[in-house]
Amino acid sequence: MIYTGYEFLWLFFVCSFLGWILETVTAAIKRKKFVNRGLVNTPFCVLYGFSAVFITIFCNELNGVWLYLGSFIVATVFEWAAGHLIEKFYHERWWDYSNMKLNIDGYISLPMSAIWGALAFVMVKWGNGLLLRLFHVIPSIAGHIIMWVLFALLALDVFATLIIMSGRSKKIDRWEAVDQMLTQYTSKLEHKIYSYVDVRIQKAYPEAKKLAIPEEKSTVFAYGCGFHKIVWLFIIGAFLGDITETIYCRIVGGVWMSRSSVVWGPFSIVWGLAIAFATLLLYKYRDKSDRYLFAVGTFLGGAYEYVCSVFTELVFGKVFWDYSDIPFNLGGRINLLYCFFWGFAAVAWMKLVYPKVSALIEKIPMKPGKIITWIIVVFMCCNMAVSGLALIRSTERANGVPADVGWQKIMDERFGDARLEKIYPNMMSTEP
Repeated sequence: MIYTGYEFLWLFFVCSFLGWILETVTAAIKRKKFVNRGLVNTPFCVLYGFSAVFITIFCNELNGVWLYLGSFIVATVFEWAAGHLIEKFYHERWWDYSNMKLNIDGYISLPMSAIWGALAFVMVKWGNGLLLRLFHVIPSIAGHIIMWVLFALLALDVFATLIIMSGRSKKIDRWEAVDQMLTQYTSKLEHKIYSYVDVRIQKAYPEAKKLAIPEEKSTVFAYGCGFHKIVWLFIIGAFLGDITETIYCRIVGGVWMSRSSVVWGPFSIVWGLAIAFATLLLYKYRDKSDRYLFAVGTFLGGAYEYVCSVFTELVFGKVFWDYSDIPFNLGGRINLLYCFFWGFAAVAWMKLVYPKVSALIEKIPMKPGKIITWIIVVFMCCNMAVSGLALIRSTERANGVPADVGWQKIMDERFGDARLEKIYPNMMSTEP
């Protein structure tokens, strides 16, 4: 089933609201009083909304036990990533499953993941259809207006909450944060908003654990695992991934084949993002055992590759890999053998390669390093944008759409079918 943007927005808000009810009722039963469990002030738990939309997008084609397994994996990865992002940016832990069996660092556990998978299965199988029928009962114009109003309110709420949370995450006393906020925003209304949100979040998450903020070495470029380090790891991972796959195809298939994801340069975006995200999420576990890193890498790598496959097919109408001929595959998008490969890669990267690469990056002088970092960001953004337009235009050409506007003519001239076939030799269209 193909969903429209408004339908996705509707599912997001309804599932966010249902998630808020679930969290609030659960907290009220445990603590014998009402608390707003949402991160934002409106009655929405956005983590549920985003999870519902992601699972709908990436698991919609699955059925039966595969639908449950896909929902289980996406929901688990989403909860695990969300917990780490909250920890990284706010230096707090809002939930802890450490007292449950089969948990990973307290952020996810097998019993809770099984519950989330079951809830997601029910929503995709039956709930989404019911919610969409309710949405279409609303007159079209009224429904669209309601969606935009809710979106605007939520955006303002999120923006205000992020300002508050940024104040909470600093290593300063709460009242010093208030004073700084009042210096920057002098109105009494903003002071009241700050006090209200700060108190509400404390009440909603009294079990939240304040975590230590890592010290930064300002004299060392890209120290730790911050923005500059991640950008450099992305570009290095994209380059090494392209080279690795090219050599692998030569050894296994006996042919030299381009494995690039973009039209300019030997860069595999899938590998680059994998290296960047894996480092960001696994950085705190770098001293864990090889078995631990292998298990996490296998799980995250398989989920990541599946998501990338669905994303490229939905956005560009193209399939860049197909594992249908390999045993133990899921829709041809992933297979067990390559999931194990992601696990081995995670161990090799965090234990052997990353320490050396990180040390080399940190030897770059501070000022040139920052300048080059932003050059890389701009170049890769332009590279991915042009590559996306080239692929979209390729699909249009296949469907007989003429080049009526400037960008279409440029894509036809610079990136025709012959050139794209050399860059993406395994690319297959999903159009009938």
